[in-house]
Amino acid sequence: MKALWLENQKLELREVPKPDRPNEALIRIRKAGICSTDLEMVKGYYPFTGIPGHEFVGEVVDAPDRSWIGQRVVGEINVVCGTCESCLNERPTHCENRTVLGISNRNGVFAEYTTLPLENLYRVPDSVSDEMAIFTEPLAAALEIQQQIQIEQADRVLLVGAGRLGQLIAQTLALAGCNLHVLARHPFQQNLLTARGINLISEAEINSGKWDIVIEATGSPDGFNLARKAVRPRGTMVLKSTYEGEMSVNISSIVVDEITVLGSRCGPFESALQLLESGAVDPSVLMTAKYSLGEVIEAFKHASQPGVLKIYIEM
Repeated sequence: MKALWLENQKLELREVPKPDRPNEALIRIRKAGICSTDLEMVKGYYPFTGIPGHEFVGEVVDAPDRSWIGQRVVGEINVVCGTCESCLNERPTHCENRTVLGISNRNGVFAEYTTLPLENLYRVPDSVSDEMAIFTEPLAAALEIQQQIQIEQADRVLLVGAGRLGQLIAQTLALAGCNLHVLARHPFQQNLLTARGINLISEAEINSGKWDIVIEATGSPDGFNLARKAVRPRGTMVLKSTYEGEMSVNISSIVVDEITVLGSRCGPFESALQLLESGAVDPSVLMTAKYSLGEVIEAFKHASQPGVLKIYIEM
C-alpha cells in the first residue's frame, strides 16, 4: 500500500506492506487530517520512524467481530495493555506499555490502511460527514479541559492562541457560558471567532494577574510567558500545547502565587461525536485545503505555513 514515511525528519511517499496486527480491526482510511503534532514531529519534536498521522475517519474492512465490517469509524490514538498500574487505576491514556497511533511505536494513518483494537473504535453517526469526523480527535482534546477542571459561568477565562486546536477550544468553552476572551493574532482567526460571538482581546488589553483560568494553545515560549503573567494568584494554567526543547520558567513565582499548572492531552471521543452530530460545534470553518495521498508531502508544506488551519488528505 502507499504510505507517508517519516524517518530522520524527512518525509517520503513509499510502498509498504498492508498492516496486519492480530486481534485488531483493519481500517481503510477515507480521510486524515494534519495537526500541529505531525508538523512538530517532522521538526524533530519526538523521535519517530514510520507512518505518522492520528486524525482520521475510516471504514472497517476486517475485524475479529464481523459486525464491525463496513462501519465508518474514528479511533482513540492510545492503545493500552489493560494490565499495568495506570490501566488498573483508570489512567489508560498513561498506560506504561501504550503505543500511540502515528506517534509512538505504532504506524499512523497517512496511508491506505491502518489497524486498531475494536475497543479504540467509535462508530460515526450517519449525519456526520467524513470532513467533520476527522475533527473528532482534536475536538475530544479540546473537551478534555472541561473534564479536568470545573468551569463556572463567572470564571474569567483567557485562551491564548486561536490556531487549529485553539479554535475548537474556543467553541467548546463558549458552550460552557464562561466569561471567555481569546487572543488571536491573525485577522482570519479573529473573524472565525467573532462570527460565533466569541470575545476577542488584544495583548495590550490583557490585565496581568487577573484571569481565573488561562489556557495556552500556541506551543511557543512567548505564549507560555503571556499566559503565566495573565493568571491570577491561585488561578489555573492549562497547557494545551507541546513544546519543542526546553523552556526557562520562573518556578518560584508559580510557587509564591500558588498557581495550578495542568497539562491536558487526549479527551472523550463520545462527547466529541455528540457535539458534531448536534451541530453545536462547527469545525467546517477550519478547512483550508484537501490533497490526495499522492500529494501528501506538498500538503505538509502547505500545513506548515503560518496561519494555515486544517489541511486534510483524501485517500
